Amino acid sequence: MIYDYKIAAGNGETVDLADYKGKVIMVVNTATGCGFTPQYEPIEQMYRDYHEQGLEILDIPCNQFGNQAPGTDDEIHEFCTLHYNTTFPQMKKADVNGENELPLYTYLKSEKGFKGFGKGLKAKALEKALKPFTKNLKKDDIHWNFTKFVIDREGNVVKRFEPTADMADVEAFIRSLL
Repeated sequence: MIYDYKIAAGNGETVDLADYKGKVIMVVNTATGCGFTPQYEPIEQMYRDYHEQGLEILDIPCNQFGNQAPGTDDEIHEFCTLHYNTTFPQMKKADVNGENELPLYTYLKSEKGFKGFGKGLKAKALEKALKPFTKNLKKDDIHWNFTKFVIDREGNVVKRFEPTADMADVEAFIRSLL
């Protein structure tokens, strides 16, 4: 269960996910130099709009995709607050796939596997562009930055949104759980 995990915050403190019982949680692997980095803006807006209603966002920077988050935890935090005025919790940079992947991600991926980037030109273009980067991944691995997992108030992983998902759809789904 999601509440069995602990992760490190960007400042080094331990975050016990059991502290989020009864909340809707969105876990997202992020990067500061990605084509999807502007998603920080709608993510922050969701946090501001729904935090008081029980939404928690856990931002876990990841540098496994094209070296798009090369900075230190402090540099990444500074970038996010300066460019996107983020106020949601930012965790310590971590791997989401492979030998050193964060155990939380092992669990999330086992609950909601990769089903493709969706339909449409954007999804097909991304799939083609990422083929060289994703050929060695396991089927349910994270395939790029800004993959989002949504956990309901009971601690169930209920949805996985790939980076190509429309942020309005992500927001509507989260709103339906609040």
